[in-house]
Amino acid sequence: MAPNARAQKNHDELFPGYVSKVAVTDPEFIEVFDNFAFDEVLSHGDLDARTRLMVQLASMIACQALREYRTMLGPAMVVGVTPAEIKEIVYQAVPYVGISKVLDFIFATNEFLEERGVELPLPPQSTTTPETRAEKGLELQKRIAGAEGLQKMLDSTPKDQLHIHRFLAANCFGDHVSRSGIDLPTRELLTFSMLISLGGCDPQAKGHVAANLRVGNSRATLIDVVTQLLPFIGYPRTLNALRVIDEAAPYSAS
Repeated sequence: MAPNARAQKNHDELFPGYVSKVAVTDPEFIEVFDNFAFDEVLSHGDLDARTRLMVQLASMIACQALREYRTMLGPAMVVGVTPAEIKEIVYQAVPYVGISKVLDFIFATNEFLEERGVELPLPPQSTTTPETRAEKGLELQKRIAGAEGLQKMLDSTPKDQLHIHRFLAANCFGDHVSRSGIDLPTRELLTFSMLISLGGCDPQAKGHVAANLRVGNSRATLIDVVTQLLPFIGYPRTLNALRVIDEAAPYSAS
């Protein structure tokens, strides 16, 4: 009882020399899961390996899957995800998931990198200062969300809630999304991955489908992302993600 040849090959390329404890205790389950995740799913779509591992790491943070995240850091580096990119994935999770859920992932990442001889701290990636974060964050937010739609939202927001939107521009976009180390289209895929993995964020996920389209990602790419996350987030959240894609980027046969 073992995974098929393609699944085993794909698994071994990501986990060279690794023998799963679950493969020993639960071989029947591993046969089914690996055949699905490392053959059937992995063979679908055009997402490159680096992007696939990056969105999976982002999803695992949102799902609070610390053990699986730690396990997948090795494969991420095998396919070329850099220490700086791994750090940026974790940092970007903070405004979307919250520091109380991200802090353990910062510690796990640091331990993983130090075990591999990576000197910390890494070079800084911030592109804003305390004086420029609000202005630059708002500019970036307009680029991603659309200036007209953003203004309509601000105009309809009660005055006693406007400070949250100022925080969103300066902190989420100015402090985090504006950072270098990962390009903007990839950052939007990371955000989308976290939102659909969190669950209960359909309005925000729908907004970031539109944002992905604005920065150059396609409906096909978003569906590829959802497909590669399916084994990790399950069918309910996968189907919810497909629904928000259909609402914001309807299918066209042409």
